Amino acid sequence: MSEKIDVHATTNADTGTAGATGKFRDRAKKSLRGTGDLIRGLAPVTKAGVLGAMAPGAMGKAAGSIYRWDFLPSGLLGIAAARDPHHTAIIDDGGSMTYAEFHDNANRLARALRHGDIRPRDRIGLMCRNHRGFLLALCAHGRLGTDLVLLNTGASAEQTRAVIREQKLDFLFIDEEFTHLLPEDFDECPVAVSWLENYQDASCVREGWTSMREMLRTAPPESWPTADLPTRPRRGRVIVLTSGTTGTPKGARRPEPKSWMPASSIMSRIPLRHNRPAYLAAPLFHTWGFATAQLCIALRSTMILRRHFEPSDALRIIEAHNPHTIFLVPTMLQRMLEVMPDDYDVSTSPLEIIASCGSAIPEHIVKQTLDRFGPVLYNQYGSTEVSWATIATPDELAANPTTAGRAPLGTRIAIRDDEGNELPEGETGRIFVGNGMLYEGYTRPGADKEIIDGMVCTGDLGRLENGMLYISGREDDMIVSGGENVFPRETEDALSDLPGVRECCVYGVPDECFGQALVAWVVRDDSPEGRELDDEAIRAHVKQRLARHSVPRETVFMDELPRNAVGKVVPRMLPKPWEGDNSADAAAATPAPAASATTAVSGDQLVGQDRLRPAG
Repeated sequence: MSEKIDVHATTNADTGTAGATGKFRDRAKKSLRGTGDLIRGLAPVTKAGVLGAMAPGAMGKAAGSIYRWDFLPSGLLGIAAARDPHHTAIIDDGGSMTYAEFHDNANRLARALRHGDIRPRDRIGLMCRNHRGFLLALCAHGRLGTDLVLLNTGASAEQTRAVIREQKLDFLFIDEEFTHLLPEDFDECPVAVSWLENYQDASCVREGWTSMREMLRTAPPESWPTADLPTRPRRGRVIVLTSGTTGTPKGARRPEPKSWMPASSIMSRIPLRHNRPAYLAAPLFHTWGFATAQLCIALRSTMILRRHFEPSDALRIIEAHNPHTIFLVPTMLQRMLEVMPDDYDVSTSPLEIIASCGSAIPEHIVKQTLDRFGPVLYNQYGSTEVSWATIATPDELAANPTTAGRAPLGTRIAIRDDEGNELPEGETGRIFVGNGMLYEGYTRPGADKEIIDGMVCTGDLGRLENGMLYISGREDDMIVSGGENVFPRETEDALSDLPGVRECCVYGVPDECFGQALVAWVVRDDSPEGRELDDEAIRAHVKQRLARHSVPRETVFMDELPRNAVGKVVPRMLPKPWEGDNSADAAAATPAPAASATTAVSGDQLVGQDRLRPAG
């Protein structure tokens, strides 16, 4: 009599063994890949001047900074102060500051916070424009081991209060111009005004509040027990908020850098150099602006900051401060080109890099930039959740302005179908990204992005061709019109080339005949073509280029598109033509939710969410 075999038990055991072996193999592969990336990553940071020879005394101080604060901005600042103490670190609306002064003031602010009973794991909120106060708070947080919450300076009073409550802040730095967003009886947490419009008038500092200036002035010495800073503070988290274009922003938990690899990845595609002046125009609270500040501290750059962006002022900064690099978002670039005189000469300027990120750059803006400034434009695609994904270089943009470029060092890109299967080159699917700075989830439960094989879904659809990424549009922007999948992005791209169109946006709305249809919101320029532009011309132009379902059902002409602080269109503030309201100041309303032929990203169906999109 033969022995009876429990097939299921055997199968389960085999499966368990195979699963354990597979997990071990995956961990080993990931470890080897990470080690290889670290070794390869030495070349870009060495070439950029982040690493290099230094005096023995400076070397000891630099090593001490890395031991205490790792590769956080606070640690990079310690290295910069050791290597180039007298080099100018910051030029802002309040004057200038050397790296030694920057380092000392960051320590003073950290001691003041510690003396005020701020502890590791506490949450510090930051609602600041681009100025030294933002950078001081950033580095002080790293020296305490706190978490840092970056609040959007374009948020409404209701959004600001909701975020403060949701994030459970223990301390808040806020510029004077935003204090009106807090109620008179605000008592959620202690408050310090980080920037006073007039330092002779501190009337905005309410009873019980303080100012960053006063905290720096009265900071206790390091010898005080109540001001003793941790020798090796915990590695905190930076919480970056989504843009909140359709509601209360979500908080994305971002890890702090663990090595030189994040900087090396960017520098493998953008030829940044140490000690060069850099104009940081992108808002520092935004993922891109925040990243550029960290890059500049690592490079010991002179950071040129302005609290408000003015395109004419940006051109004056190029002439007065000779920046090697400008970090901005696409709308800033477009505004600069609009006010740029015909005889504006950049031939003698040391400007070598204009690095953009934040949203799509219209094709004609890419071409104008390369024509007016030369081969200096770099465009990064990524998101709050994945940091960076790809970077397009000037040569790549000149050859094809719609490309999102290639993945930098240490970054993986995959295109997957609805079931998560990887698609071959040329096929359109969902974009997944893997690198060393992926977010660690949202602070709001139940809203996390889909993750496959350690790679996060960006929420965009795209394809790879010869290693180059091309974006089709957002998963949640796509509509189904008359049974056809339609991407508003394609219509926007077509309209951006129409003479007379200054800027535009396109969204899907309900339609009785086709289920959904497109509506275009268009801003005309002052040219003869712009003055004559009408709905019929818009439709005719798109019809020549795209299929009939991509032709807008109607067009709303506006003086300007409603945008937030990082230049993203706020769709809930657009007029509602499908309800008979065609005025530019119509009551806010969000366009109809987009249909999707692919699996929706869990909890992330907001139109106009915080995303960084490529050129085109």
